[in-house]
Amino acid sequence: MLKIDSHTHILPKKMPNWSEKFGYGDFIYLQHHKKGFAKMMRGNQFFREIKENCWNAELRIKEYEQFHTQVQVVCTIPVMFSYWSKPADCLEISKYLNDHIAKLVAKYPRNYVGLGTLPMQDTELAIEELNRCKKNGLQGVQIGSNINDENLNEERFYSIFEACERLSMAVLVHPWNMMGEKKMPRYWLPWLVGMPAETTRAICSMIFGGIFERLPALRVNFAHAGGSFLSTIGRIQQGFDCRPDLVAIDNPVEPRKYLGKFWVDSITHDALMLEYVIKLVGAKRVTLGSDYPFPLGDLEIGKFIEDAEFPKKVIEDIFANATLEWLNLPKIRFQ
Repeated sequence: MLKIDSHTHILPKKMPNWSEKFGYGDFIYLQHHKKGFAKMMRGNQFFREIKENCWNAELRIKEYEQFHTQVQVVCTIPVMFSYWSKPADCLEISKYLNDHIAKLVAKYPRNYVGLGTLPMQDTELAIEELNRCKKNGLQGVQIGSNINDENLNEERFYSIFEACERLSMAVLVHPWNMMGEKKMPRYWLPWLVGMPAETTRAICSMIFGGIFERLPALRVNFAHAGGSFLSTIGRIQQGFDCRPDLVAIDNPVEPRKYLGKFWVDSITHDALMLEYVIKLVGAKRVTLGSDYPFPLGDLEIGKFIEDAEFPKKVIEDIFANATLEWLNLPKIRFQ
């Protein structure tokens, strides 16, 4: 059975020290301090230690073979977005990361599919880089759940989404820059609570802002099973119904109408929750995802889905068909 992991992260092994180059900011760079490991440094501060499988393409393929998974959709780590930086500098970083992924896809076309990153803080530059990503063989882009605290429904982002629809470029929305992150640092709460809320923020912004209504052919996937959106759709719908004066001001279509209009990945870590997600959006709108190689992800690449004994057709849709439709790719490419 074909298995495509729709949500994985990768970095180049070597990156410039952009803080030194640009003369400001806490940009991420790598310190290879021991064999098989590197420190992600945010300026002079330690951010995270990563292993070799965060950059070694051959090692990643071998690790995926253990879980009978042939294809990885790769994108950068959200901390690399750098939306806070000067637009021209963010564009330079985006090009560096996108060129790395494009070369990877060109070298291993049956194992990797690429998503780029954009300088979302500058609409013109973002569209320019989106076109270059398309030309260089990437299938879409990954963007943050907010852009410097601005919601995705802001009119200045609409042209970017419009260009994604026109170019048939898929979009992965990943939480980052979590609301309240500085106020709840203990217990890993930004990752456990903030990220699901961020993804819900992004979905609601795009629904209530009318993005899906205005761009019906836009193909968007939301990370981590859509965050807490699907588990709180009842409350969201009730808010739309009881206070349309506050909620339905830009789009009169009720939020439940959009279930099945976008994709979510399968990272629930819980078969019962995944069953609920499938009931709401359908298996053809659930893509296999792992968040590989990070420990909060599903690093057994869908084993809990197989163990749950879903019908074969449901598993086939999650493991491959949903992702192929989201990315607009033919299955024959990987056969």
